[in-house]
Parts: sequence; C-alpha cells; structure tokens
Amino acid sequence: MSKDNLLDALIEQTKLSKKQTDKQQKIIETAIKMFAEKGYANTSTNEIAKAAGVAEGTIFRHYGTKDNLLLSVILPFLKGALPGMAENVFKEVLTEETLHFEDFLKGLFKNRIEFVIENREIFQIIVKELLYNDSLRQEIAPFFAGSVVKRITQAIELFKERGEIKDIPTNKLLKMLMTTFGGFLVTNFVLLPYQGTMDIDQEADHLIRFVMDGIRN
Repeated sequence: MSKDNLLDALIEQTKLSKKQTDKQQKIIETAIKMFAEKGYANTSTNEIAKAAGVAEGTIFRHYGTKDNLLLSVILPFLKGALPGMAENVFKEVLTEETLHFEDFLKGLFKNRIEFVIENREIFQIIVKELLYNDSLRQEIAPFFAGSVVKRITQAIELFKERGEIKDIPTNKLLKMLMTTFGGFLVTNFVLLPYQGTMDIDQEADHLIRFVMDGIRN
C-alpha cells in the first residue's frame, strides 16, 4: 500500500466508520475497493450496486451521482487528515539540511506532483467540484489555510530572514507560488492531461527556474 494513495487509506478508514446505515456502509466500502482496483473512471454505479448487493437506484437515492459518492467520503477524510498530511510533507521537505529556498521548493513540488499522480482521478474530481461549488470552496478553505497555507507562509518568512527572497509581502509571494504551482497541476492533470510518463525531476526544475528567474532572456 502506498502511503500516498488516498483510496487505500480510505479503505482502512471505512472499516472504522459506523456513521452510516449498514446498507450505506456496504455501498461505500464496495465503491472505494472497486475504485482502487479498477480505477474510478472504469467503475460504474451498476457494478458497485451489484457487488454491494443493492439496487442501483439505492445509490442514486443516497448519493445522486458517482462523483457525489466519492466526495461524500473523501472530503470528510481530507478534513481530518489534511493537517497531519501537511505536517508530514513539510517535515520531509523542510529539514535542517534544507539550506536554500530552491531546495525547499523543489522538494515540495516533487512531493506534490508524485502525490497528484498517485491520486489523479480524485484530484480531477475535487478540482472540478471546487470550480463550480462555492459552498465546497468555503468548506475546504479553513482546513487548507490552517495547514498548507500556514506552513508555506512560515517557510517563506524563514527564507526571507535568510536574505534569499526579495522583500515582497509574504501574502503576495504565497499567491504567486500557489498560482504557478496550482496552475501547473490543474493544467497537466485536469485541463490538458499529461500523456505518457512525466519526468518529475525535470518538471520540478523547470518550475523552479520559472519561479526564481521568470522568462526574461
């Protein structure tokens, strides 16, 4: 089991959850296992219903769509897991050996590209939902701000104190970084999906050069 695979983690989590009815619990456990085994796009609600021993209409009555079925379990999971996930990531990429801002950025970029590749289908669904669902954005924002944004802000302040970054307001630098990297992830994994195997080292290097030097010749 990959430590970064959200579906694998969800399978373990659903075994502990007893908040739904037995029928809902069976639907959720079956769906997540099938998503993990066959892929989200290759799993139909009809297949989930048959494997769970329920009518397909039962899934539609409880969840409406396959996307909603996945979101109904992935979002509560992310809310609970996001702070711990962010802490683990930053422990890996911001250590005593991380001497320069470029090293921090490359470690962060590589780590998150690998994570999105591992969870590509879930990432696509969440991004699409966030684009059109205001209430979902408002629901997720506090958890994102309290974990990811907070830690990136601390890193920026640290390297500004070391004199490695221009004295631009931290909130502006944060938005520039998130726009650049977030745009990269959305473009390559949602809008214009990357074909073939991505050279993560090379892509991270290109992003670093763009952030640090811009595109002026």
